[in-house]
Amino acid sequence: MNFLEAKKAFAALFQNELSEWEARSLLTTLYENGENEEEIAAAATVMRSHSIRLSVPFELQNKIIDIVGTGGDKSKSINISSTAAIILASLGCYVAKHGNRAITSNSGSADMLEAIGINLSLPTEGQIKMLEETNFTFMFALNHHPAMSHIMPIRRSIPHPTIFNIIGPLCNPAGAKKGLIGVLNPAFNIKIANALKLLNSISALVVSSNDGMDEISVSAVTKAAILKNDKVSEFEIDPQDYGIKISSKQEVIGGDAVQNAKIALDTLTNKEKGAKRDIVLLNTAFTLILDDKARDVKEGLEMANMAIDSGKAKDKLDEIIKFSRMF
Repeated sequence: MNFLEAKKAFAALFQNELSEWEARSLLTTLYENGENEEEIAAAATVMRSHSIRLSVPFELQNKIIDIVGTGGDKSKSINISSTAAIILASLGCYVAKHGNRAITSNSGSADMLEAIGINLSLPTEGQIKMLEETNFTFMFALNHHPAMSHIMPIRRSIPHPTIFNIIGPLCNPAGAKKGLIGVLNPAFNIKIANALKLLNSISALVVSSNDGMDEISVSAVTKAAILKNDKVSEFEIDPQDYGIKISSKQEVIGGDAVQNAKIALDTLTNKEKGAKRDIVLLNTAFTLILDDKARDVKEGLEMANMAIDSGKAKDKLDEIIKFSRMF
């Protein structure tokens, strides 16, 4: 389907105008044919229009960035993007984190951030104020996408992934126009980058590692597609090129929300070393480049290390926790 055809089909789906059979047929046919960039962009456009969005002040609208994975990689890793988000906020990025509780992992972003002490039950006004005051906010996906309530049972009845396993990170309720997005299948890297271009994103990096993670890995080469200056290109990320040694994937495995919160806190307080710290730093560095805060990966890594070593990252976490508890 082209963009307009797909938009019409998804509008009917979200407005509950399709029968269960028609909805299931739509999602299955897209999967079997392989979702194209126009279908992805159209589905995201409709999902965005049915979401509860944040009325972010004009001066922040082009500054907001997200760092998020589609989930489902079953790697049981630590909460990499959530930890990186705190570091990014401490370095002046405006991070609007869009996430959920665990589905296939032991600890989703919402689970870990709640366990570390952040109150996630803020109204939208509080989420905006938190972003303005602390450079960070968290948007719990279930609270922002009520139209998904009649779609979820259909989605769960389908024994394979659907387009909804792809478009979640493209539907940030704060309207983030920049972001690092992790996906499971590297075949979707270029499709999602082009879909984000159709959605008028400013910059984005879509990544999928050769060891099956929806992150930039320190255990293998990561395939990437980047949108920058309205152009999309592909490249590979080898951690060894940036002085980071290859580690076993087992070294970045975490635990439940409480365990992952402790690992995140240890990382932010300079206690955690090795692969867990390395993978957070590497994902932080590439996001800093997307946000025009770092000129290259070397500078991004230096900035991320400085934020931890100086105590800025931990101070930012304390500020976020304190602010969130005011509501």
